[in-house]
Amino acid sequence: MAGVHGWSLAAVSTELMADAQKKPWLAVPIADCGEPLVPLPSYLPRVLPHPYVCLGAPYPESCGPWHLRLAVVLHLLRARSILKVTHPHWDLQVFDAWRPIAVQTFMVNHTIQAEWDRSSKAQQADPSWRYQIEQQVLHLWATPSQDPRTPPPHSTGAAVDLTLIDSTGQPIPMGSAIDELGPQSHPDHYARAPQHGAVHNNRRLLRHVMVAAGFVPHPWEWWHFSYGDQLWAWETGHVEAHYGTVMLPSLTLAS
Repeated sequence: MAGVHGWSLAAVSTELMADAQKKPWLAVPIADCGEPLVPLPSYLPRVLPHPYVCLGAPYPESCGPWHLRLAVVLHLLRARSILKVTHPHWDLQVFDAWRPIAVQTFMVNHTIQAEWDRSSKAQQADPSWRYQIEQQVLHLWATPSQDPRTPPPHSTGAAVDLTLIDSTGQPIPMGSAIDELGPQSHPDHYARAPQHGAVHNNRRLLRHVMVAAGFVPHPWEWWHFSYGDQLWAWETGHVEAHYGTVMLPSLTLAS
């Protein structure tokens, strides 16, 4: 996808790419266990149609977004069961699951372009504005690295973005949209805002059920959880991550 005035992710400065990679968990080595991607169970709620597919994201024909590593799916179903104990009429709703590097690249470029389009002419005239947009986007979106030592989390099949819904399928208020740029996406953004106590409690509930099922939360995104990737290994004290970038078709089970 072409970027602003013809620039794309390839044009992002080396310095910025290095800054965006300053995440301690990326130093954790990976020993991929070879576990396959499997489709999410059909009864597990998800956002339809898939938002990135609607934008034209280049998923391979052989494997769409609704896949995760086998153990990750099992842990996700465990989280759902934990939620049902205290909130039997609520459910988890998956927003995104497996995301190949080509889709990560597409979405980074799309988000940079969208932020540029929302900018004022005065902002666009500022030579540093492009850098500021890139920095903000790459703080939220993982760099679509081709380096097998630093894979984007979703490319490993270990990360899932999700929210809560009620018995009618309506989203539970969480205080911001998934993928929204800005401080409101931080998991504890509303912790000291009594007027948003319900939103904060909803985020805490989602985090509780996911952590209880073995996932770790992303430090900057209330919707993102992972099991078996580098962030998970770093947070839980494992010396190696279980999952690297999924290489199709060898790590895919038939749907």
